[in-house]
Amino acid sequence: MDEWRGQAIDGWLYADPPWFHLAERLGAAAAPLVGASLAEVVATATTTVNIHALLASFYAPHGGRRKILADELDFPSDIFALQGQIALRGGDPRADLVRVPSRDGRTIDEADLIARMTGDVALVFLPSVLFRSGQLLDMERLTRAAHDRGLLIGFDCCHSAGAVPHRFDDWSVDFAVWCGYKYLNAGPGSTAFLYVNRRHFGRQPHLAGWFGSDKNRQFDMSHDFVPAAEAGRWQISSPSILSAVPLEASLRLFQEAGLGRLRAKSLALTSYLIDLVDAELAAPPYAFRVGTPRDPARRGGHVALEREERAREVCGALKARGIVGDFRPPNVIRLAPAAFFNTFHEVWRTAAALKEIIDRGEHLAAALNQKANL
Repeated sequence: MDEWRGQAIDGWLYADPPWFHLAERLGAAAAPLVGASLAEVVATATTTVNIHALLASFYAPHGGRRKILADELDFPSDIFALQGQIALRGGDPRADLVRVPSRDGRTIDEADLIARMTGDVALVFLPSVLFRSGQLLDMERLTRAAHDRGLLIGFDCCHSAGAVPHRFDDWSVDFAVWCGYKYLNAGPGSTAFLYVNRRHFGRQPHLAGWFGSDKNRQFDMSHDFVPAAEAGRWQISSPSILSAVPLEASLRLFQEAGLGRLRAKSLALTSYLIDLVDAELAAPPYAFRVGTPRDPARRGGHVALEREERAREVCGALKARGIVGDFRPPNVIRLAPAAFFNTFHEVWRTAAALKEIIDRGEHLAAALNQKANL
């Protein structure tokens, strides 16, 4: 904050360290979390902007291959971006975006995704973790299947980066994006990340911008775009400094703690929460059920609690008690005990609070208040 106040524009070159290389520096710090080399990750923009930036380079419909393969449980913003990129290439978003259906409304079977990797598909883009249920997809298997069929594949890792170790390079993932404001702790709307496998560094960034320039040429002010040699070429605009700097402290803590240890604690926390729900909250009148895969290897960092009645109001009553989850329609309360700072006692208190909310009718009072304010 002192640099921001005192140096103003000079912070680009004279802050300690200079902001001019902040995006690349943060990318290098985040690379170990996803199993990438330092040059393959850059901190830039926001998740959906990064999806557009990468799809502009990686989605190349040709001949009979025009479709993008996704899933029907994906986050809406990702679907909107995919539809937009199809339309920009002259395609029909209704016909050229394939959304593989779920068998149970919660999860996606990898076999169904692989079966639809057919000769009319040009690109595969999937989440690493489904945002409602918390199912962790087998990214290695999906990447191998896509490449066996001559397809490029990318992932949205917003719900896994910082909670689940990844090995992008070992798996040969083509590209990926993720945010900085969930498990990476940089706050709402903070700077996001993108990853591009080094074998694609020669691709042209079709949504080019000044900050994607070769750093040695950026201040030449030439109208001839000379892109950076590495993942930084997919930057469009200059980084938002105030939204990016919290990541410096957060990523130092990740390096100190080790993602393997954090993952172990995260799985212990979510397993404990699942056990508490099964033991204390499954029977009437509580009627909560776990919509997240119980196999630890198949879930991310959150637990999806389903309740057919008043789930939104229950979530609101939790927040009134200072316990922050979030509601996802139609009936899911997501609870994400963060391994860095949440305790097992806090998980127990959350389960106890859910029980008390139902016992005392706090969710019904919240519903009445909401109706009165309409």
